[in-house]
Amino acid sequence: MSRPLPSLERMNEASSESLVSTMQIVITSIEDGLLTAEMPVRPEVMAPNGYLHAASVVALTDTTCGYGARTHRPEGSTGFTTIELKTNFLGTVRDGWIDCEATLLHAGRTTQVWDARVTARGSGRTIALFRCTQMLLYPKAE
Repeated sequence: MSRPLPSLERMNEASSESLVSTMQIVITSIEDGLLTAEMPVRPEVMAPNGYLHAASVVALTDTTCGYGARTHRPEGSTGFTTIELKTNFLGTVRDGWIDCEATLLHAGRTTQVWDARVTARGSGRTIALFRCTQMLLYPKAE
């Protein structure tokens, strides 16, 4: 990685008026090649059947990996966009907190691949595995 990592405060402030804020997702640590985040399980993130909505888990994982891509971009890149994502759901929760740990697997010049694992806080039980590919964006050549 070629640029310094931003502070947690700065990262979380950047989300203050977005879906990330609405979901109450908070980035909890940033390291080289690793990010963690948390989200409270509350009625607004539940499916009508009373269990955690799959889209809520995807929002947490894609956000965590996205902030990873944002903080690990190579010099000269101006941004990124998710071009593929996949989630395997292994369980669910009805209350408490869920935690996400995202790891950078591939840091190329044009793409990055991130893996994430979502766990139920307290039990540590894995409830989802996630992988995404991010395309890095560069200024248009003139």
